[in-house]
Amino acid sequence: MKTTSSLAWRLFRHEARRGELTIILLAIILSVGAVLSLSLFSERLQSALTSRSAEFIAADAQLRSDKPIDEAWLKEAQTLGLDTAQQVTARSMVFYDDEMLLADLRAVNEAYPLKGNVNVAEQAFGAKKIADQLPQAGQAWIQSRLFQSLGIQLGDEIEIGDGVFTVTKVLVDIPDAGFSVFNTDPIVLIRLSDLASTAITGPGSRARYVSYFKGDGDALSAFYDWLQPQLQDDLHSWRTVADDESAIGRSVARAGRYFLLASLLAIVLAAVSIAVAAQRYSQRHFDPVAIMKTLGATKQTIRTIYLLQVIFITLLGIAIGLIIGFIGQQAVVWMLADQVDVAIGIWHWKPVIIAVITGATCALLFSLYPLMQLFAIPPLRVLRRDMASNLRSRSIQFLASGSAVFLLMLLYSQDFTISLILFSSGVALVAGLLIATYSLIALGRKLGAGKMGAWQLAWARIKRRAMDNSVQLISFSITIMLLLVVLVMRNDMVSQWRAQLPQGTPNYFLINITDTQKDKLDSHFSENGVNIEEFYPVIRGRFVSVNDERVNTEVTKEDNADNERRRGLGREANLTWSNTLQKENIIVEGQWHGDTSVESDTTVFPVSVEEDVAERLDIKLGDKLTFNVGSEIVETEVTSLRKVDWQTMQPNFFFVIHPAAMKAFSPTYITSFHLPTSEKAKLTALLQPFPSLTMFDVDARINQLRDIVDQVSVAVEFILVLVLFAGSLVLIAQVQASMDERKQEIAILRTLGAKGSLIRKSVIFEFVIIGIVAGFMAALANELSLFLLQTLVFQMPASLHMEYWVIAPFVGAFVVGTLGALGCWRLLTLNTAALLRKMV
Repeated sequence: MKTTSSLAWRLFRHEARRGELTIILLAIILSVGAVLSLSLFSERLQSALTSRSAEFIAADAQLRSDKPIDEAWLKEAQTLGLDTAQQVTARSMVFYDDEMLLADLRAVNEAYPLKGNVNVAEQAFGAKKIADQLPQAGQAWIQSRLFQSLGIQLGDEIEIGDGVFTVTKVLVDIPDAGFSVFNTDPIVLIRLSDLASTAITGPGSRARYVSYFKGDGDALSAFYDWLQPQLQDDLHSWRTVADDESAIGRSVARAGRYFLLASLLAIVLAAVSIAVAAQRYSQRHFDPVAIMKTLGATKQTIRTIYLLQVIFITLLGIAIGLIIGFIGQQAVVWMLADQVDVAIGIWHWKPVIIAVITGATCALLFSLYPLMQLFAIPPLRVLRRDMASNLRSRSIQFLASGSAVFLLMLLYSQDFTISLILFSSGVALVAGLLIATYSLIALGRKLGAGKMGAWQLAWARIKRRAMDNSVQLISFSITIMLLLVVLVMRNDMVSQWRAQLPQGTPNYFLINITDTQKDKLDSHFSENGVNIEEFYPVIRGRFVSVNDERVNTEVTKEDNADNERRRGLGREANLTWSNTLQKENIIVEGQWHGDTSVESDTTVFPVSVEEDVAERLDIKLGDKLTFNVGSEIVETEVTSLRKVDWQTMQPNFFFVIHPAAMKAFSPTYITSFHLPTSEKAKLTALLQPFPSLTMFDVDARINQLRDIVDQVSVAVEFILVLVLFAGSLVLIAQVQASMDERKQEIAILRTLGAKGSLIRKSVIFEFVIIGIVAGFMAALANELSLFLLQTLVFQMPASLHMEYWVIAPFVGAFVVGTLGALGCWRLLTLNTAALLRKMV
């Protein structure tokens, strides 16, 4: 055994000096480095983004309840090392002099918020700053809208229930205020200890009790596992960042899926390059194995020697890959420090473990068939060089390679859907490429005949090297397809993010606009250089029945008697009416009522319902919905269901009614406008002539969302570059794999008198033809993969990318042709004598 190990080590050192193992080593390094760098970078980026996203719920997790939360639960959380904070929220009237306004009262203890900041200002709509403490006992901080609507000044006293509070600060924002622009009630912040003085949380109140938790993920999981059996669905709800369905939450989740997808593709590309390089390595060692067998070496000895070499190269590749992967992601973190928040101080062992397993799996399983071919070389090859391995069945290769790819995908992603989509697309592509290969061979028989020119010589070589060309074609196509998937997904994803919040997105909303104020408001804003968006009529109405079946119209702790009723909204809805479908609204069922006329004696009017609320309330086309608007009843029939993009900062509505139903009502209007942050001082002058209007400021939220989207966009650039590098390595490995046979061909052609220019052109044309076919097939498979990924994984609208059907063949021809020419250039420049010496 010692002699065998020594021989294996000497052979390994010899092969390493000659560069025979370079491609295999680079592929292992790439697979390990790619997995570690992408995984570690992704984990750290996800930790940072999750931490930032947690600011929008003021903690790592929230427990919301309709009843006071058990103190024993909070003590258990603290025992597990979690920080806790408390809040009670309720809607209540705020009184000042003879004026009053409904407000969202938030009573918090001194630990609030666990994440994020409370922002305040010294004057209404003034510049914000971070509050260094919370309101003191007897004090209240109120939002600018209350100052505007009630005429309050700092130092004035307001009444909430039985309590009296002194207004000491302008409240700009709290972390968990919510992202919706239609949280219509202004917020009032007080101390939790002052809540009892208001006496607004007695029987019949709709107070909501919130506990906040912050701490290590394992501690949170342990606490939730302990808490979950004690929660009641009708009273409690547990929320973490992972449950965030806001624009921010969806962007972060989608970015995580993209990191996962790109990492999977980088692994597959590295594995393909290992398989190609291992095939070439085994073929180059047919003669040494045959000689060893003739000298008496046993099969076991030969297996041990070459398996030890694979182990040596695997261990070396894993070690170097881990070092390069760590240094690479660290360098990217430093380079992007000003643009991307990454949690550098957090170390994750999972990426290291997965990287090691990936390197070992790639090296062993993708080298299995080439090594079995090598072990099966007969000793007679010493005398007959034309004899190759007697191992003909490729079922082992397909089984080992396919199993390795799917195993790696499943191991790394832990997502069966993504793994199955990519694997199935790859299998479909291989099947299509086999058909394309046979078509090329048939075409090569015709085009390769006749007078011998560069094109004819290229086609003849394609026909003669049919099996090798089919392997090359499959490798090139899969590589191009995977690169296209990563590139197009990146472009589509970033474009969709940008489209959510383009420059000029409205960041201020106005409500309570009367019909007589619309023209004056539009004119006044235009004179000040501000453009008003569309005016939407709005009236508050209560959704009371479906098909004359009453629904729950209120949700309180005392509503248990009505629990058997059909579920309702539990609050009043903002009703609007229009015959024009709003932009970014799509009819998914039925017909938009703007396309139908309504008779003058109609008593049941068309209504369009948002699809998610229709599903939640079990509403279907043709159902009759009844609304109570003031003292009037409005009967409607569902004629369409709409898909609404709630991530756009535009007014959207659950219910859009035909205008004929609302003629008897006097609505108020909602509109919006964009004002650059630097021009915020204009707000006072803009609103001064309209003291009755109420304004919502969502500028800070939009800027926070843009910031996170920008960070994720920069991060995917790094991933794209790494995957492109992996693809290039596969292409180079494929070109190198054919060098020995090409050396013989070129030597024979030179000996027969072929000119160097003819040979060079024929080699380039051969790679160009393969590149064109590979590019076209990759574009087809790319469309299939993208359709499945976008619809099943990323929840994005699917679309055709016809431009890549043209771009991919040209890029394939250029890249494969260039790499082929560069890879063969040294051989093409050698004279006949030098070529013949290299063949000896």
